[in-house]
Amino acid sequence: MQSSWEAGSGKRTLHQSVYDVIIQGIQSGKWGEHERLPSVRQLAEEIQVHRLTVLKAYQRLQDEGVVVSKYKSGYFVAPASQGPAGINRKEQAWTYRAKSQYIHRSRLSDIHRIPVEYQMSEALINPNLLPNAFLSNHVKQVFDKYPRVLSTYSSVKGDPELREELTQYFMQKQGISLHPEELMITTGSQQAIDLISRAFVKSGDTILIERPTYSPAIDVFVQQNVKIVPVEITPMGYDLDRLDQLMRDEKPSLFYMNPTFQNPTGYTVPVPQRKQLVEMAERYACILVEDEVYHDMYFGAMPPAPMFYYDTEGYVIHIRSFSKYVAPGLRISVLAARPEMMQAIVPVKALSDNGTPLLTQKIFQQYFFSSRLQNHVAKLRTALELRKEKMEALLAPTGWKWNSPGGGLNLWVQLPEPLSADALLQRCLQASVAFVPGRICDPLDAMDSWIRLSYSFIPEDRMEEGVGRLIAAAHREVM
Repeated sequence: MQSSWEAGSGKRTLHQSVYDVIIQGIQSGKWGEHERLPSVRQLAEEIQVHRLTVLKAYQRLQDEGVVVSKYKSGYFVAPASQGPAGINRKEQAWTYRAKSQYIHRSRLSDIHRIPVEYQMSEALINPNLLPNAFLSNHVKQVFDKYPRVLSTYSSVKGDPELREELTQYFMQKQGISLHPEELMITTGSQQAIDLISRAFVKSGDTILIERPTYSPAIDVFVQQNVKIVPVEITPMGYDLDRLDQLMRDEKPSLFYMNPTFQNPTGYTVPVPQRKQLVEMAERYACILVEDEVYHDMYFGAMPPAPMFYYDTEGYVIHIRSFSKYVAPGLRISVLAARPEMMQAIVPVKALSDNGTPLLTQKIFQQYFFSSRLQNHVAKLRTALELRKEKMEALLAPTGWKWNSPGGGLNLWVQLPEPLSADALLQRCLQASVAFVPGRICDPLDAMDSWIRLSYSFIPEDRMEEGVGRLIAAAHREVM
């Protein structure tokens, strides 16, 4: 039986007509980037053709890079950067004349937005490992204790009660003496990095940054149009002679670092180097931006004291994030800086959002300082260490190389030649597996033989399958 759609297709083959229908849907914006296309069965029934005809059209589009296939999930529209130049995609039927003159990048976010079944690119803790019911009870208590919490703003620096309790926390845990006015509550550590970049650097300045490093930090500083000079980090820390020369010759405004269970490598800078770095910062008037996201996520021995502990002249700005292991949805981080530095940051924060939402601060305050949560954190460390060990055991037969970290959420894995991390990622996405390619963690955009695998987010019962697909994709890539 010939359908009205089929009859109208003229002399074109059915396969070509189905192909054209899909292309037109992508061009019109009916199906956007990363969006799931109709199943073979669904599209065949809709346009009244045989399923094999639809399958043939999808396979041709996959070969051309217009769509990608994901195992047991179907076909998805490929990113525009992957498809052929001749495909003119539109996000919507109407085209507005107004256009942005600037393009901002967040390469890590680009990867996170791709839906996959086996997520090893997210350096987050699986929600099932967090005491969600306990948090829910504390949320109710906050509204009972602070009935007007939604009726007012926080101060720019953050809630005074929370900052006061945090000064006691830093003193008890690490012997760091702080005044509440030397603390600022930020909406996540990434906002803290952004505030610092806008407060202390201007176009044309030079900054130092670890290689590799936290990918969004690179993107933040690139937006400031600064000269970025990489500093190699190894399992033993930094080459201090080289770093001394860089500070002397380049005269950097600041050095952004992630010295404890570094993201992505998991390396930790030893105590002697921390002390020497503070001395170098004083000698060359270089601000040290110390990003301590994973300080409390250690396995076994506690990590060294932060560089902020050794700083007597105010050159260290300390960022401490609690979101990842307390409640990621709260987005609570703390920025510690001495008065002269804090004075430069406050106006930038005021212009950014005029203060982190008071409600999330109060929820965090009631929740974080409870004995129940502090006891849970100890159990969480054990659970994360077991996940790390499981992923390492699954990777062991590959011969791939990595240094087993003493904390944090990631493995920094070196692939054997001739594997390319970027090429492997594209193949893995087709198998519904995601990881972070090393190149986006590299200020020089060159570390294509490294990948970051996060063991903390993927459900434990899916890790074996996910890692198995990654290894299988790597084998296919070198065949």
